[in-house]
Amino acid sequence: MEAENQTKFSEFFLLGLSEDSELQPLFFGLFLSMYLVTVLGNLFIILAVSSDPHLHTPMYFFLSNLSFVDICFITTTVPKMLVNIQTQSKVISYIGCLTQVYFFMIFAGLDNFILSLMAYDRFVAICHPLHYTVIMKPWLCVLLVLMSWVIIFWASLLHILLITRLNFCIGTEIPHFFCELAQIIKLACSDTLINNICLCVLTVLLVVFPLSGTLFSYSQIVSNLMRISSVGARYKAFSTCGSHLSVVSLFYGTGLGVFLSSTVIHASQRISIASVMYTVVTPMLNPFIYSLRNKDMKGFLRRLLCRAASCA
Repeated sequence: MEAENQTKFSEFFLLGLSEDSELQPLFFGLFLSMYLVTVLGNLFIILAVSSDPHLHTPMYFFLSNLSFVDICFITTTVPKMLVNIQTQSKVISYIGCLTQVYFFMIFAGLDNFILSLMAYDRFVAICHPLHYTVIMKPWLCVLLVLMSWVIIFWASLLHILLITRLNFCIGTEIPHFFCELAQIIKLACSDTLINNICLCVLTVLLVVFPLSGTLFSYSQIVSNLMRISSVGARYKAFSTCGSHLSVVSLFYGTGLGVFLSSTVIHASQRISIASVMYTVVTPMLNPFIYSLRNKDMKGFLRRLLCRAASCA
């Protein structure tokens, strides 16, 4: 029995989105296309922010960091799924699974923090416009992002260290297309009380607190805008955070949908399909939201196209 529970030599099996072999080529083409669109779209955001002096502001600094995190976020899960589909294999090694869990937690957590920082930036810009340049100094923006990386790094490492003390039976099947922390804890053959307590505490600290900060920032923004008598001025002020509000709604809305589906619906395949929304679809749509709804990004795109046309 002891030999069956040794994690050192174990392998997990990712069941994926469907076991229907006829759907695998469709999934491969679909997710490969979504992955390439996500990477290229977010690279465009990073290129725009880094090369255009008009975009060297705190808001776009946070946006470029969000784009980098989104590229890493989707790279954590989709390439492994594509490899498994191509090789017709469901195997992922124990070390590979822990690595995927670790980086998934890092980049999902960073998404939370950066979205909260972007909301704070919009709060300062709209509610304290005269003090914006004094408060949102470049060194403060860099410090806030670095602090987010450090906090998420150690919190994720703590989870991984707690997982290594668990035992798993040989041939354990994960009803998902990637290794997710909650799923791994459920499949352990040993006591997981400490892991579940840590998961709940860190979820409150790393998800609920940033979300509360985002909601507080927007409550103050709405309250401030309601005191503006001019409808035109109110719309102009609120339009500056329209793209960010769309991204926040998409990210937390899809994440909440996965959480509710996991508590209400017990079909693991449906939960996996719902997870596609916030792990793949949201990072893919973010560049389109910021490019199509943001006049600065559209201005950079026009200048880029004009430059390319003149060179041709």
